[in-house]
Formats: sequence, C-alpha cells, structure tokens
Amino acid sequence: MSVTSVRERLDPSVFQLPVERLRDGYYSDAYFTFSKEVLEVEDHHPHVTLQVFQKKAAVLGGIDEAIAILRLCSGRRAADGSWQDGWSGLTVHALHEGDEIAPHEPVMQVEGDYAAFAHLETVYLGCMARRTLVMRNVKEVVDAARGKPILFFPARHDHWLVQTGDGWAAHVAGAIGVSTDAQASWWGGKGIGTVPHGLIAAYGGDTVAAAAAFARRFADSTNVVVLVDFENDSLRTSLEVADALGDRLWGVRLDTSGTMVDRALWPEMGEFEPTGVNPELVARVRSALDEAGHERVSIVASGGFDADRIRAFEAIGAPVDSYGVGSALLKGGNDFTADVVRVDGRECAKAGRRYKPSERLERVE
Repeated sequence: MSVTSVRERLDPSVFQLPVERLRDGYYSDAYFTFSKEVLEVEDHHPHVTLQVFQKKAAVLGGIDEAIAILRLCSGRRAADGSWQDGWSGLTVHALHEGDEIAPHEPVMQVEGDYAAFAHLETVYLGCMARRTLVMRNVKEVVDAARGKPILFFPARHDHWLVQTGDGWAAHVAGAIGVSTDAQASWWGGKGIGTVPHGLIAAYGGDTVAAAAAFARRFADSTNVVVLVDFENDSLRTSLEVADALGDRLWGVRLDTSGTMVDRALWPEMGEFEPTGVNPELVARVRSALDEAGHERVSIVASGGFDADRIRAFEAIGAPVDSYGVGSALLKGGNDFTADVVRVDGRECAKAGRRYKPSERLERVE
C-alpha cells in the first residue's frame, strides 16, 4: 500500500503551540538556547543551510508542525521584551505529510540567520520523530491487513498530550478510526469505541444489558461494537448480543487475554495454540454467527496485535473484518537529525555530513 501524502499543509493554528515558551527555549535542549544567546550577544549572524533527515525507510509525519514552529517561533527577544519575527528571513523547503521517505533523504531544508532558529531544533525534530514513528507503524499494520480496517487504539498506552498529533499521523497513514476526539480533531472527526469491560461490569457483568443500554444511546450515531470476552465465553456472548441487538449491532470484538483460553475452545485443545485471540476462535465465532443468521455482524480482533501477527492471520484467511491495534503502534524509534551543512555560501559540515540536493523538497510559502 502506498500512503497518499497530504499536499495542503495544516494551518499553524491547528497545533495550539505554546508559542511564548517555545520562543524562550523552555522545551529546548539547553545547548541550543546557549548557542542562540552566544550568537546574539556576539552579534554574529551566519547565513546557514540546515538539512533534516532520518535513517530509515519511513512515512514522513510531523513536518507541518515543524514548519509551524519555525513560522511562529523563529526570531529573537528584544530588550523591551517584544518578539522580533525571524520567519520572514528564512527560506524553508520541505516534503509533505505522508510522503514516503528514504534513509538519509533530506525532508526539510532551512536557510537563513542561524541565530533566528537555533533554539528550535529540539522541538521540531521531536515532532517529526514522534509522528513519523506512528505513521510508519500504522502503515505497516495497514499493509499487513490487506485493506481490512485498522482501528487505532493506543491512547491508554501513552501520555494524553500526544493524542492529537498521533491521531492525525494514524489517519494519514491509513487507520480507519481512532478512539478519542482529540486524536480525530485535526481533520474534524470523532473518536469511535466499543462497549468496554468497565460498562459491562457496571451492569453486573451482563454484557447484553450493557450493550443494550449503549445501543439505546448511541446506535443512531455510531457503529455499535461490543467486547464479548467478559465471561471468557466469546462464542456464547456474541450470539446473545447479536440476538438482543439485531440490526443495531455492527460488530463484536474478540479480546481474550493472551494468558487465557476462551471457553469455546476447551473441548478441542491440543492441536493449535489456544490462548488469546487466535484464528480458531475467530473461525468458531464467525461460523456460529452465520449459522444463527447474523452474517452481517463484523468481527474485530484485538489484544496484542502487531504487523507480524496480522500477517499470520491474513495468510491463513482468518475471518477477521477489522483489527484493533494498540501499543504496537507506539513502539520503536524514528529519530531525526539536523545538520548545518553550509555557512555563508560555502560547504561547512561536520565529518560524515554534507549538503544533499533534493528535487523533492518544495518551497514553503
């Protein structure tokens, strides 16, 4: 699958940046703020060319946020405390959100007075590192699922402040749904979800009662998906929920713990790995739903899924309709590096680095 890049850049206002603190270097590594101060005190204003790259085949994310940081936070603080804009003196070329990128390929180039933006390197590199990591991971599971929907469910596995940009990255990379309104906010969407274990517990462990209450409130505005492993009997619970909700039920979600064996598999253990959500359990639930006349009910598989596990399910044709993926989408690293490669028109880079021309970079107006 090829991710469709987003050619229209997000407006800087979308990111709700803490502009004053970014300008003052509050979130920056101290050596960058010290460097800026040295250049300003010494009245030294070299015109540099800086290029940003990373070292993996990936899908670029966070670039619009990085540009917004440069646009709103480059410059200097005057003696009277006012901010003197630096953006107008910079020339920025960059790729776009969702562009597939090669190892060591320049993804952004900044030219101008280094004193105007030296303090921002930490934050714009961090934006790209985080969002690119999410995009790369989401694209991998989307490819593994062969077109089946991927539900982006990692919100509970990380700090809430990262949700907005992570959700956007997942959306661009091909996830069909996200679980929080914050994750969907940058494109004006809404979070989706399932009838959770907590609500089932609140109804005394009665999955049907909890699902019916949920459907009464939300069936007209969202697809009703019900977790069916509360009693570790996903087949029976799926049938009970489907019978009770009828056309109001969109799907059931299998989420059996990896340390447990669902009751539906107890009689026939011994010839397959029985724990957690496995292909045999999915097949049993699918067959039972179809035999009961619930062919339209979809099956969502979740609980420890990553790209390798999804590929294994797809290779044997497991009847999963969509996958819910959580913490696997936040694992790994996709670090970016920024290097000054030219100073005042001449080549000047640390050993092992050099200026790399790129026909893909586009001027940011």
